This record gives sequence, structure tokens and C-alpha cells, in this order.
Amino acid sequence: MKLPNLAVRVLFAVVAIPIVLGAVWQGDAALVLMLAVASALGAREFCKLAEGAGHHPFSGFALLLAFALPFAVRDMMEGSFTPPIFALATVIVLIVLAGALFFRTAEQRPIGAAATTILAVLYTAGTLSFAYALRHHNYVIGAPAGTALVMFPVIIAWATDTAAYFAGKALGRRKLMPSVSPNKTVEGAVFGVIGAVIVALFYVRYALEPYAQLTMSRTTTITITIVISLAAQIGDLVESAFKREAGVKDSSHLIPGHGGVLDRLDSLLFTIPVTYFVLTFPHVLIPVFR
Repeated sequence: MKLPNLAVRVLFAVVAIPIVLGAVWQGDAALVLMLAVASALGAREFCKLAEGAGHHPFSGFALLLAFALPFAVRDMMEGSFTPPIFALATVIVLIVLAGALFFRTAEQRPIGAAATTILAVLYTAGTLSFAYALRHHNYVIGAPAGTALVMFPVIIAWATDTAAYFAGKALGRRKLMPSVSPNKTVEGAVFGVIGAVIVALFYVRYALEPYAQLTMSRTTTITITIVISLAAQIGDLVESAFKREAGVKDSSHLIPGHGGVLDRLDSLLFTIPVTYFVLTFPHVLIPVFR
């Protein structure tokens, strides 16, 4: 008997959430492997979207680079990866451009092939790798602290999406960006930010402080949560724009009841690096001394 879609979604969440939390808690090899797999799957889906839009990316190369990048980030943070990162990145770009020259005809749009190959890696692995940097942030001491810090952008993205969905259903009148996502409303977007701020204030007080021994002032929490919440909504819209250009509803059918990897991670691809960026500003994270 086929399960209802909601039951499939809940069942998947029951299985997936402990695995994700376990990998984040363990950190290091477990986390980097999870990020590498998610990045590779996401890059594969992005390349499929690009193909649907008429481009011809080097899908295999993008998948390989996306899988390898989180490992490179880990090694760089540990000091065991010594090649200059900008030089290495430039060489990789040159390889992709050379591939476009030799393996893509003018009709196959070599510029688009090179651009979508590089974007596939940066959009997935380039953003998700910041989760490893958050987990092993300079302020982090122990698994509870690292887990609490990584989950901060995840919780904000979830709160934004949930509040926006219910507020949009109940109060939505004005369309936010109908050409990209016809169901999203301005009212939903506003309440998404408000809901995220409320949840963030509780999260800092009852999760970040006791488990990470870190806190933020109320003003700082509100300010950066607004930024991260807006990033979450932009991330959602960006992926919607990609899917609309490719003419598909979901990035794939890999995850039962949820669509593809990109459908689940679209907001996080923006919130995770943005969170890392704002938390690196001086005096944002304040150690709690008890």
C-alpha cells in the first residue's frame, strides 16, 4: 500500500534527522563525508537543471570537485593542505575552460558549459563547506558547542520557512515574486522574518548559551537573524528560479516526499555561509563565563 505523501515526508525526517545530527555531533570525518555526499548529489542535480535549461556542463567533473571540496576545506583548516587555494582554484577554472574549448562546440554553448560546471561546485560544496567551518569554529569547545553553532542557521531557515508558509496561507495577499514562485507572498516573507527572530532569541538563550557557552546581545541577535532569514528566503527563490528555467517542479525525485537534495538544502546553501560570515565579525559571539 502506498503511503500518503505527508507520511512519507515524516518517515524520512525521522530517519534522516538523527543521522544528520549524529554527523554534526561527531564532526571531523563524519561531518565532512556527509557534506561531501550532499554536495556531490546537489551538484549532480544542478547540472541536470542546467541541461534542462539548454547548457552542457561537465557533470562528472563537477560532481567529483563537489565531493572533494569539503575534504580540502577540512585539510586547510587543519593545516595539512598547503597549495595556495587561489592558485589551485584558478588552475581548476582553467581546466574547465580548456575542456569547454576542446569538448564543446559553439552550438553546445562552451561559455555556458564552463560557467554552469563551476557554479555547480560553488553553489553546493562551496556553500555547504561552511558548515564544517562553523562546527570547528575558533570559539567551539566540544561537540555540544559545535552542534549548537551549526544548527543555528538550520533553525533560522526552518523557522523562516514555517512562519512564512502559515502566514502566507492565512494572510497572504500580495505576491512576492510571481514570475519565480507564484505561491510566495509579501506577508509570508515578513512573518517569516518575525518568526525567525522570535525563535532565534529563544535559541540563543536556551541552546547556544548552555551548550556552546556563547551568547549574543539581543540587538545583535535580532540584526543578524534578519540578515540570515532574508538569506534563507533568497536561497529558496534562487533555486525556484533555476527550476523554472529548467521547466521542472523538483530538482530530482531522490528524497521520498521531499523532491531532491537542492529542494531540501536551497535555504541552507545561503544561510550557512552567511551565518559564518556574520559570526566572524568582532564582538558578535560573546563567551559566557560561569
